[in-house]
Amino acid sequence: MSHIAERKEKDCLNCGTIVQGHYCQNCGQQNVVPKETFWHMVTHFFYDITHFDGSFFHTVHHLILKPGFLSREYMIGKRVSYLHPIRMYVFSSAIFFLLFFSLFKPENSLTFNVNIPVKNKDRADYIASLEKKLKHDTGNVKLKEALVFAKDTTKALMTGDMIKEKEKSGGLSFTGANYKDFAGYDSIQHSLPANKRDGWIMRRLQKKQIEIDEKYRENPEEALKKLAESVLHRLPYMLFVSLPLFALILKLVYIRRKQFYYADHGVFTIHLYVFTFLLLMAVFGLSKLEEATGWGFINLLTGILFIGLF
Repeated sequence: MSHIAERKEKDCLNCGTIVQGHYCQNCGQQNVVPKETFWHMVTHFFYDITHFDGSFFHTVHHLILKPGFLSREYMIGKRVSYLHPIRMYVFSSAIFFLLFFSLFKPENSLTFNVNIPVKNKDRADYIASLEKKLKHDTGNVKLKEALVFAKDTTKALMTGDMIKEKEKSGGLSFTGANYKDFAGYDSIQHSLPANKRDGWIMRRLQKKQIEIDEKYRENPEEALKKLAESVLHRLPYMLFVSLPLFALILKLVYIRRKQFYYADHGVFTIHLYVFTFLLLMAVFGLSKLEEATGWGFINLLTGILFIGLF
C-alpha cells in the first residue's frame, strides 16, 4: 500500500467515480494526492519489486515441491496468492535467457574445429558419396581430385577437407540439392511440370540456402557458425511459439477429459516451462561450480535434477 497522503476529495481522479474507501471500486486506482516526492517514487518502486519477488518465490516454492499444485489451484480459481502464470513465465524466461547468453556467447562457444581426423566409417561414406556424384558428373575434375585424395590412406582426411569439397562442388546444402544462383533455380523449376515443382516451404529453404551459399561460399565454417548463432538467438521466440502448440498436444492427448479446457493445458504448460527454466539455471550453476572446483560428484547432482524434471 502506498504511504502517500490520501485525498480529502472522494471523486476518483482517473474515472470520476465517488470513492467508497482508499481504492476506487470502479477502476482500482488509489485515491491519493497526485503530487509525490522523489523519495515516495523510489520507495514505491522498491515496494513493488519486493512484493513481486515475494509472490514469485512463494509461487516457485509450490511449483518445485508440489508438481501440478499451482495448475490445479489456478483451475479452481485460487489465484490471488500466487503470481500470474504469464507474468511468471516472462520474469523467469527473462532471467534464464539473460543467464544463458551470458554464459554461452556464440562467438566463444560455437567453434568448429576443421582439423579433426575423419573416422574410417565416415571416410568410407564420404568416398561412396563422391563416387555417386561422379556418376552424374563424370567430367568434374574437382570431384576426381577429392576422390583420389580420400582413397589415399597414407594421408589423414580431415573434416575441413570434406567441407572444402562441398564448397567446390556447389557449396553447403541443407536441402539435398545445390544451385549456384536464384536464376538457375527458377529456370529449372519453370522447366518442370507443375506437380513436380517445389512447394512454398521448399522454395523458401532453397532460396535461403542459395543466399547463404553466395555469401559464405569461400568460408563454409562461417556459414555453419552463423546458422548456429541464428538458431540460438531465436530460441526464446521458438519456445514462446511452442507454448500453444504443446498445450494443443496435451488437449488432444486428454481429449476425453472434458473437465480440462485448452486454457487449463496452457497454464500447465507454462508452469512446466518455468520449472524447466529453473532446473536449467540450477544445472548451469552446478556446471560452473564443477569447472571451478573439479568436484566429480556434481555430475551426479545434475543427473538427479534431470530425473526430477520427469
